[in-house]
Amino acid sequence: MAIIEVNDAGFKEEIGSGLTLVDFWAPWCGPCKMIAPILEELAPEVEGKANIAKLNVDDNQATASEYEVMSIPTLILFKDGEPVDKVVGFQPKEQLSALIEKHA
Repeated sequence: MAIIEVNDAGFKEEIGSGLTLVDFWAPWCGPCKMIAPILEELAPEVEGKANIAKLNVDDNQATASEYEVMSIPTLILFKDGEPVDKVVGFQPKEQLSALIEKHA
């Protein structure tokens, strides 16, 4: 499954059911660029368990503010629309995979 791009308008709908790992990022952020290929690699491995979405904080400040995203990358795991876990900064693939498994 491909990574979904989400925005303020459709955010609640996209994360409303199941598990969704949302990457809050920006194009100018170095660690965000480092984590992008890891998420691309992880997406097919967690297919059926979780979706992976990206939200550009520069373009979608309302959602970033609502979830108190102060630093990027911030990855928040949502289960049925509710945040259940949060990590800030670059994370290795194993850690992100374990985060999803913990709530799957």
